[in-house]
Amino acid sequence: MKSYKLYLALVILLSTGACKKYLDVVPDNVATIENAFTLRASAERYLFTCYSYMPRNGHYNDNPAMNAGDELWYMYPSKDINTNFWNIARGGQNASNPLGNFWEGTNSGRALFTGIRDCNIFLENIHKVPDMDRFEKERWSAEVTFLKAYYHFYLLRMYGPIPLIRTNLLVGSKPDEVKVYREHVDTCFNYIVSLLDPLMENDQLPDKIVGTEATELGRITKCIVTAFRARVLATAASPLFNGNADYSAMNDPKGGKPLFNTTHDPQKWVRAANACRQAIEFCHTNGYSLYQFTGQGYKLVPETKLQLDIRGAVTDKEFNSEVIWHNTISRAGDIQRWCMPLINAGTSGSGPKGIIAPPIKMAELFYTNHGVPIEQDIAWDYGNRYALRKATNAERFYIKPNEETVQLHFDREPRFYANLGFDRGIWYGNWINNYDSTGLAVIRARKGETAARQGISNFSITGYWVKKLVNITTACATDGAMTTVQYPWPEMRLADLYLLYAEALNEADGPGGGALEWINKVRTRAGLQSVEDSWSNWARENARYTTKTGLRDIIHQERLIELAFEGHRFWDLRRWKEAHLVLNRPIKGWDIEQPDLASYYKEVLLFNQSFRMREYFWPISINELLVNRNLVQNQGW
Repeated sequence: MKSYKLYLALVILLSTGACKKYLDVVPDNVATIENAFTLRASAERYLFTCYSYMPRNGHYNDNPAMNAGDELWYMYPSKDINTNFWNIARGGQNASNPLGNFWEGTNSGRALFTGIRDCNIFLENIHKVPDMDRFEKERWSAEVTFLKAYYHFYLLRMYGPIPLIRTNLLVGSKPDEVKVYREHVDTCFNYIVSLLDPLMENDQLPDKIVGTEATELGRITKCIVTAFRARVLATAASPLFNGNADYSAMNDPKGGKPLFNTTHDPQKWVRAANACRQAIEFCHTNGYSLYQFTGQGYKLVPETKLQLDIRGAVTDKEFNSEVIWHNTISRAGDIQRWCMPLINAGTSGSGPKGIIAPPIKMAELFYTNHGVPIEQDIAWDYGNRYALRKATNAERFYIKPNEETVQLHFDREPRFYANLGFDRGIWYGNWINNYDSTGLAVIRARKGETAARQGISNFSITGYWVKKLVNITTACATDGAMTTVQYPWPEMRLADLYLLYAEALNEADGPGGGALEWINKVRTRAGLQSVEDSWSNWARENARYTTKTGLRDIIHQERLIELAFEGHRFWDLRRWKEAHLVLNRPIKGWDIEQPDLASYYKEVLLFNQSFRMREYFWPISINELLVNRNLVQNQGW
């Protein structure tokens, strides 16, 4: 790691022309640490700096979980995107110059060890500020302690065992003291939790932001702490970190001690379940609930209302009861432009780009309208899913009546239509859709049509678009110009917490442990029957939910569906140790260069994706290993 520096490295935060939020500021240059803590104003700028290392998960170019997996794909050679993370998905990760290097802060990675050091500097010096009261100092200290825990967790999840920067090294430390070691994964998780535990009882940290959202949204609260703590413990209990025998040979060079536990500990799931329950109860007490679209000023039929319940849980910034942690460092602005197809006549030059393209495998992920996987539904013709079918008037809120598309797009669950745009599919929003009778916007994606490829860029390579991430009031005019309504990125929402709880309960106690209650809450909001009813009545393996292994599969798919395109799939597949199975499948799309119906709906192979076992953890750069020979490289690199 880079040597400790006395001078503060200030990072420019996100600034926009919109109304400033508490964390949307550009900190002034503060020359030295001594100056940084002489006044409240300069200490506050240092607080902003500690927040500024937060990964920009709402910026698709800056979020590895968006582009380094298999949820999204792009044209090749790529245009208009930073390819650092996407090249990881294409097998380009390496140890000589790692892509998305969060260890050192290069190749689109944020310098999180530097962020941890700045957090330590803040915690060591905030008491010196003369014009602040104790309450405010303690609140700021609690926020920075949380950030320190989060940055450690982000690195741990990405690299496996890491050095823990409990305190900063003193200037003049001996060379051997600077060359730190990686610590056992259990030690790392326990340290992160030890930072979070006191914050849950901190009287100065607010339970939630109430009444000051305009100035303080995005700051850390107790609800955020409890929810994040549950995520940390669920990750620690997961197979990648809990009993991972594949890393039995990875030892600390100092004493030859192993860095991974190789024996599964079931009590870790019990601890995770308790943390999830505690977080849910605390969030409920503070008014959090699954989002429901208010519908003010809208005339909606039930089909559309359900879709807006699902989309609004992510994109509604005004009345959102579900988002526990708003990441205001990262607002979803441009990502909507890159998700949205061109619906009206015009060009995509200043309007929708539509290049963020889910593969066919993502369309196949979602359930049928009976709430079971498409290959399980006894009433759904899986073998003919690519056959053509004409939409009826009864299906007009999903697909344009009297138009043809593939069977894959019919009789699917509401989340399918809320998440994905596709050829001849309805796109609710875009100004004209304040009613559900006539004039619904339709995607026309075949060659020569509005949403089709118009040039060397700005088109979906697969024939699908991410509708879920586009606020319904974000719109495109007839000349192609866009009006984008930005929203804070939902770092964690209540549905995520419910599904983590269901997972932990099943792993701890099996199907009889109460897991079904929490997964069914999420399904009910999505317009589906309970797991029990759906599987008993419609699934080929109708007893799967009655076994621990079967319910595990159901919970995993439920998470992949409910949290699709929010940056969770990438990390979930890894912690479950399923990435080497799922990410070794071809990436396919429709033949978007074809004008006629039958030719358009032919599968096209875009890439033969592969995932090697070494890719569960990212490499440390060779240069870093040469500087610090106490670091051991991740296996396979």
